[in-house]
Amino acid sequence: MKVKQIAKMGIQLPLNIMRHSVNLGKNLLNIATEQVNMRFNTNSAAKKTGSTQVNTSTALNTDLTSVQSAQNGDTVNDEKELAFRHASINWIPATILVATPLAAAIITPWYLMTHHVSTSVWVVFGIFMAWTGLSITAGYHRLMAHRAYKAHPIVRNFFLLGATLAVEGSAFDWCSGHRTHHRHVDDPIQDPYSAKRGFWFSHIGWMLRKYPSGQFDYKNIPDLTRDKVLQIQHKYYGLWVLATNIGLVSAVGWMIGDVWGTLVLAGLLRLVLTHHFTFFINSLCHMIGTRPYTDTNTARDNFILAIATWGEGYHNYHHFFQYDYRNGVKWWQYDPTKWLIVALAKVGLASDLRTVDDVTIKHAEVQMQFKRAQQKIDTLAEIGPSNLTQAMLTFKDRISFEYAQFNDTIKEWQELKTKAIEMKKNEFADRLHEVDELLKDQYALIEKKILMHNRNLKQAFRMIANQPIKADNA
Repeated sequence: MKVKQIAKMGIQLPLNIMRHSVNLGKNLLNIATEQVNMRFNTNSAAKKTGSTQVNTSTALNTDLTSVQSAQNGDTVNDEKELAFRHASINWIPATILVATPLAAAIITPWYLMTHHVSTSVWVVFGIFMAWTGLSITAGYHRLMAHRAYKAHPIVRNFFLLGATLAVEGSAFDWCSGHRTHHRHVDDPIQDPYSAKRGFWFSHIGWMLRKYPSGQFDYKNIPDLTRDKVLQIQHKYYGLWVLATNIGLVSAVGWMIGDVWGTLVLAGLLRLVLTHHFTFFINSLCHMIGTRPYTDTNTARDNFILAIATWGEGYHNYHHFFQYDYRNGVKWWQYDPTKWLIVALAKVGLASDLRTVDDVTIKHAEVQMQFKRAQQKIDTLAEIGPSNLTQAMLTFKDRISFEYAQFNDTIKEWQELKTKAIEMKKNEFADRLHEVDELLKDQYALIEKKILMHNRNLKQAFRMIANQPIKADNA
């Protein structure tokens, strides 16, 4: 009797949670739709107003061509926005993405309360979580989408099977969409999972309907479409999904003596967790975190998300240096995908690991520090020199001096790179590696100077950290 009561509670609790979640999702979707409608109507009204003014004002005749171009652009955007508004439901992914979390929320707690789960099942769950997650990060993402390294066919196909277990689309779909995302990051129209359309859309909403930005023609993945194995996976993707998620998982469960437990945990629960950990990169990693390398897009570095996503959380770095096989570039940053690739290279199963040199990385960091310092100086300028403390005035002068010195360092660096290119063309055409060796000391000096600018900027910020902006006029 107690078992039945516990099972009943186990079923009702997740049902209530999911009922509230579904209602919340519907409300969010309704709000998003209303916002799109308002934006569309506002744009249409603005366009009509602009048209009336052009027709009634003779003073604008000289600018008629530019006005018409702007109106045409608005019309195109309105049409694309209208296509977003009326996008039809993408039934297969929508069914999977709605049904699997519901099933996991109901079945998993019930099964754990009513069945004994052996250690073997939990071990298999952990292995499948790692295999699936790393196959997305090291396989689909860094290997196939960005070509950040090369892998032995055994490794490539192992990752392909693991990525199929993730049920996130074929390699063609995943990589084409991801390259489009990088090319048009944050564009509400062209970025498939643009963060500019909000958390719901970038996390999961972009897959629930057939939005224009999610229709891929694969023209941006010619290197992948030539691969025979990837062609087979794409053509028979549904069969691959069933074979891996049902056939393979069941076979492993049979070998350890618990088919149903393995299907529930290593199959269903693992699938849902992997989905949403991956989706967090598209959503939360464009909303929460720091931007130490660039603020030209919404991508952020987030240590917490790096833990859940096998090192993918250092997203600001990745969007600035997307072809680096590393996301966590610092030695202390958690990036097991990077460590796995290095390990594969050590045993000869990976090669041509692409990296960004330390000077370029540090240059990007220091450039961002100067940008933040300039923002601080702009704020000071609005206040006026008469209201600033001596410390704040000193900070302003120091940043101006440091920036001039920094520009001199960058000029030296650019001249050194130009020199290296000329040497490789003319003097050392057959011995390219000798150029870098000859100029190694000069590069080291440039790196030392950039590190010095970095330290000086940090010191300047520390000096004003607790300083009041306004001077005491008493």
